Amino acid sequence: MIGFNNPAAFFFLLVLPLFFYLRSVKVFTRIAFPLTVSDWNGSSFSWTNSVMRVVASVARLLYVLSFVFMVVAFADPVVHHQEKVYTSRGTDILFVIDTSPSMAAKDIGGTTRLNLARNAIRTIVEQNAGQEFGLVAMAKEAAVVVPPTLDQSTFFNRLDSLSVGEMGDGTAIGTGLSCAIMHLDASPAPKKSIVLITDGENNAGTVHPHTAARLAAEKHMSLYVLGIGTKGTVQIEYADPKTGQTYSGFLNSNYDVTALAQIASEADGKFYSIETVSALSQALAAVAKNESTAQSYHMKNRDASYAYYFVVLAAIMLVLAWTMRRLMLQEVL
Repeated sequence: MIGFNNPAAFFFLLVLPLFFYLRSVKVFTRIAFPLTVSDWNGSSFSWTNSVMRVVASVARLLYVLSFVFMVVAFADPVVHHQEKVYTSRGTDILFVIDTSPSMAAKDIGGTTRLNLARNAIRTIVEQNAGQEFGLVAMAKEAAVVVPPTLDQSTFFNRLDSLSVGEMGDGTAIGTGLSCAIMHLDASPAPKKSIVLITDGENNAGTVHPHTAARLAAEKHMSLYVLGIGTKGTVQIEYADPKTGQTYSGFLNSNYDVTALAQIASEADGKFYSIETVSALSQALAAVAKNESTAQSYHMKNRDASYAYYFVVLAAIMLVLAWTMRRLMLQEVL
């Protein structure tokens, strides 16, 4: 909502009609001595250049606008925002995202599997501001790149910077889950959950996925496994972040859905097979709904002042008007 901290400043706008009235009755007319240039009994000099008349009118209008903008700035315009300030902690949700080269396959929605996951996660996070979200990047290795946080800006910046191959070539599902479990274990959140998004089988790391899944169950953490991708030959192209070399070609996508479902089963969790954009959105929406908790909050008013912008506009109008009168009309001011 737009408001003004000093609305009385608008009374200064009454100066404008008063000024033009006084000018019309010659109060502010400049003292001038007419100089007639003409032949004897001939016509005197007159300004017939229509372009210059337009320029003069525009310059006067800019002066008026400059004054109006300064009055608005003095009125101190503000935009009032209301935001929720949560006073209790919600669920901690940690996304474990596969960044192995196969996630560069373009087989769903005309984009890569990684981009598809990234876009869906962004939507869910934006719709659940009270929950804390974190991020684990997984491939041959795994690391917590964003601990659970309410700071959506930080989360999105790191989510957007995820790149295929940054954690090596491989899929260490057990390591990725263990990394998430160890981090969530110290969290005081009332509910904790892990969302694994991958398109492959475990083929790296020293921790077996079933061991990590059982550990999650022991620590009362919910586990959701999303197997993303279609089966068959799919196009793939990505640039290795370490060498800069571009790889392109075709991938024989045939990961074992059963193995991923068993991982979810070990933790009494849920498995979703994702082959369409809507399936991924629905799966993440179900996760957010299942893991939601009642949170207490209060509303906080936040005001953003825009007076500075009107001062800048007024200065620009004033400079333009002066330039037009001094350089184009060649007036001596």
